[in-house]
Amino acid sequence: MNTSKKTGEGEGPVLSGPLATRHSPLGTSAAVGTLPVYSVTVLELDCGQDFDPSRDEDFFAALPPRPAVCLIESRAENAEPFLIRTQDLRRRLQRLLGSPDPTSKRLNVRELARGIRYRLTGSALEQMFTYYQHAKHLFPQRYRKLTRLRPPAVLKISLRNAYPRCYVTRRIAIDETGVPTAGAYYGPFPSRKSALAFSVQALDLFKVRRCQIKIRRDPTFPGCIYSEMKMCLAPCFAGCTKEEYDAEVARLVQFLDTSGNSLRFTIEADRERASADLDFERAAQLHKRLEKLDDALRFRPELARRIEYLNAVILQRAAEEQSIGVFAVHGGRLAEPFFLRFTEIASQPRSAEHIFKDYLDGSAAAAQNGEKSPAPSAAASRDELSEHLALVSRWFYSNPRDGEIFFREKDWPYRKILRACSRLLNPKAAEPPASEKAKSEPPTQGAS
Repeated sequence: MNTSKKTGEGEGPVLSGPLATRHSPLGTSAAVGTLPVYSVTVLELDCGQDFDPSRDEDFFAALPPRPAVCLIESRAENAEPFLIRTQDLRRRLQRLLGSPDPTSKRLNVRELARGIRYRLTGSALEQMFTYYQHAKHLFPQRYRKLTRLRPPAVLKISLRNAYPRCYVTRRIAIDETGVPTAGAYYGPFPSRKSALAFSVQALDLFKVRRCQIKIRRDPTFPGCIYSEMKMCLAPCFAGCTKEEYDAEVARLVQFLDTSGNSLRFTIEADRERASADLDFERAAQLHKRLEKLDDALRFRPELARRIEYLNAVILQRAAEEQSIGVFAVHGGRLAEPFFLRFTEIASQPRSAEHIFKDYLDGSAAAAQNGEKSPAPSAAASRDELSEHLALVSRWFYSNPRDGEIFFREKDWPYRKILRACSRLLNPKAAEPPASEKAKSEPPTQGAS
């Protein structure tokens, strides 16, 4: 018996409820019997069917050929369920639950399956997040292997060191409140190579050390090539005072915090003063330094910023028609998503902008309250932050990338968010007609 409601053949379930929905803990379905009741809030597997091998044709016909995350329950007691993600639910289950081929070595669980629970997904991010949360709950010992999550590369300025340096790492230290500690972290980057390339370019603009030695401030120490090239303040042989080095590190931190704007404003102001004083040679040098800054910032992805200030909202097409999935990111952590149904907005007293404000402000407040309360453990909080950053990074750096992302600067760009929703719901209308594209293209050589 199918427990999902259908609007038509292959359309999947109709989600009932209010206009903007958040997802409650999974419950036991009457059709599936003794499926587990999960104790965590996740993107629930809201559709289910019993599996009867003697009626497999009706079972497969009721499944939509759409992307989904599916949980196959076993008939045997105490047996682990089988969690899968697929781009075509019907075809994948026909392979797993169909009549087995004696000559094939392909996995078949037809005789073991009791029923399924599944969730249709409208985007890659929704599918990744759904699969990750259920895998983490069902298989806490091996969910990282199942999801293939690897902590992303970030830049760290180890402020606890007497003479800090900037380097690439995949480990983010977390205090008891879940906030990154022991330094300033910037990222995530698509790879360690990408993070290293940006750090090399950025450090060329400052005189912060790059060596890994212990600084002893020994005047007899020979130094290194960077000190010879005047690219390091050389604290190793007491080439500067502690205060001078701390001031240079503070400039580097401010540079990374402001995405390079702090250094840009300083150089531009100095260049204007040099031009006003008719010191054109110095103005030209400052202009070249500004070009060097622009070259360095080209290595910085838009997503890479200080982790605790990584606040964004990701918009995705939902599985339901005329609906948008909204995923907020606060301090690098994914908040509980909600789904906005534009077909029901006309009957609601609030506008879409007010709904977005309530969600984004509410999820931000919840994140702050979560930081104030003690975390279960520092290791668990660190793992969660790294895993959420890995999910966001995997989506952001994917090619092609579906959906849109907007970062919070001083406030949320609500108007841009609403226009993006319109583009996602009407992708064809957002593209200019072919005739307009042809008019806008320059004529080829030799055309009359």
